[in-house]
Amino acid sequence: MRRAALAASALALLLPLSACGGDAEAGDSSTVTVTVGYQSKTINTVTAGTLLRSLGSFEKHLNSLGDGRTYKVVWQDYATGAPITAQMTAKKIDIGSMGDFPLLINAARGKQLGTPTKLVSVTGYNLRGGLNTIVTAPGSSLTSLADLKGRKVSTSVGSAADGTLVRALQRAGLDPEKDIEKLNQQPAVGASALDSGGADALSQFVAWPGLLAHQGKAKALYDGAQLNLPTFHGVTAREDFARRHPAVLEAFLKAQAEATDYLAEHPVAAAEKVADATGLPAEVVYLYNGAHGIATFDPAIKPRLVAALKEDVAVLKSAKLTGDVDVDAFVDDRYVKKALGATAYARRLASAPPEPAGEVWLKGASKTLTFTSPSALLRQVAAHRDTVRAAYVPDTTTGTLWFADRAVWVADGDRLLPFVAPATARAYLDSHGGARLVPYTEALERAS
Repeated sequence: MRRAALAASALALLLPLSACGGDAEAGDSSTVTVTVGYQSKTINTVTAGTLLRSLGSFEKHLNSLGDGRTYKVVWQDYATGAPITAQMTAKKIDIGSMGDFPLLINAARGKQLGTPTKLVSVTGYNLRGGLNTIVTAPGSSLTSLADLKGRKVSTSVGSAADGTLVRALQRAGLDPEKDIEKLNQQPAVGASALDSGGADALSQFVAWPGLLAHQGKAKALYDGAQLNLPTFHGVTAREDFARRHPAVLEAFLKAQAEATDYLAEHPVAAAEKVADATGLPAEVVYLYNGAHGIATFDPAIKPRLVAALKEDVAVLKSAKLTGDVDVDAFVDDRYVKKALGATAYARRLASAPPEPAGEVWLKGASKTLTFTSPSALLRQVAAHRDTVRAAYVPDTTTGTLWFADRAVWVADGDRLLPFVAPATARAYLDSHGGARLVPYTEALERAS
């Protein structure tokens, strides 16, 4: 059954789906339709999708080209990167955004089917891998990856979350092919399976783990940042489209940079915009996309991310989803460098994620309050319980942001320390005699 699911997943990537739009083959046409494939609910792609669309920046840049052409932008929304790749190879999508593992499949399928693509920019990234999380049901007795042996685990085969699952199981001494029953499911289907008991665990990408945790439908079992391997999403463009319409691609990348700056300058407003467009709770969007969120946004293609992409190839090859992928040939930063300018691009290339910090979002506030001390954050929450919209704390060891009321809390003397998953909390307990787990309610009481 698992082999059949894998085959179906691979076949889906090769079959073109019906769609309107797509770049017109006639490059001299007075009207050019540009089709953008994006994933609205994969919210660390918002600077190339949901937020960018809501700001209207791409259309504004196209209208200012002054080349005598009329441009029409068609936005197509998908749940994962696989159908975007299928549409790109069918020449029905010109520009798309997806995660690192789907990007590699995009590169492989594009080359295989004679429609090569290029990685032209990055959207959101996490240098430790915190964008992917393995969760279980709230009442589950599972507390470690070792407990997954013989269990049903839902994921989307070929996705970044699947890559996290495979690597995490291997590090735990489990065989991803033999020791679990992997269910190849779309994120929403996997969430339903977890809720109904059809799956014992779910490994998914942003924003599903945070959403389910926020809704009280899941708890974290494994923080992807424990792998300490970068994960990211990026923008891919068809090579033929980029060659015929370089000014259009540059306009897109300029607009993406503006959306990135807007998100950095107005993180709460950006979260509200994305929430309005997707139906996701703004509190969940902010967990990932906030000032100290799990994702850092920057269009620069950092060497560390390219190096991580090369390491990902082996995982996809072992799953027989791709053969060798020439990552260096796939990566093309010429367009984003030109769009941003050499000086600005160099500055972004050298930038680093903000230091981990906790945040409290008060009801009606347009800005959050920042705390470097978990105890100070808890005191704020305890003193203003009725006015707190959301509170976020970074994992003590990985830095991954999580909801304060969903975190695993440890009391070590006078210190109160949050963790995303039981495993990282236990690792701390094992090396700190006298430290103990405490419920969130007790942590609040001790802080106040």
